[in-house]
Amino acid sequence: MDGVVTHRTVEVGQYVQAGQAMLEIIPLDDVWVIANFKETQLAHVRSGQRARIHIDTYGMDVEGWVDSIAGSTGARQALLPPENATGNYVKVVERIPVKLRVRDSRLNGALRTGMNVEVTIYTR
Repeated sequence: MDGVVTHRTVEVGQYVQAGQAMLEIIPLDDVWVIANFKETQLAHVRSGQRARIHIDTYGMDVEGWVDSIAGSTGARQALLPPENATGNYVKVVERIPVKLRVRDSRLNGALRTGMNVEVTIYTR
């Protein structure tokens, strides 16, 4: 697989055990963006809709499309989900991850994990 190695935890000559994580590979040819939209913004968003993704680092816009919408909010998927049991009910607008696929040859593997982007989904 073509990609960029990140989170490398081993060095040359080091012993490893079966199942031990040694590194992560971020693929260069399968690019996507996870955008966390407020739940109130997703009323008309569906898989397959066209999107514009502005990449802050490069100041460029690329085309993409909605691949999928997560089955739960980001807070529920967190390692330590919030436990709001104070006795008073406060409605908090949650964020839901939306996966957007990107296919643009101009990127050439330049998009990296953690970069900031602005996403616009065309719902009409």
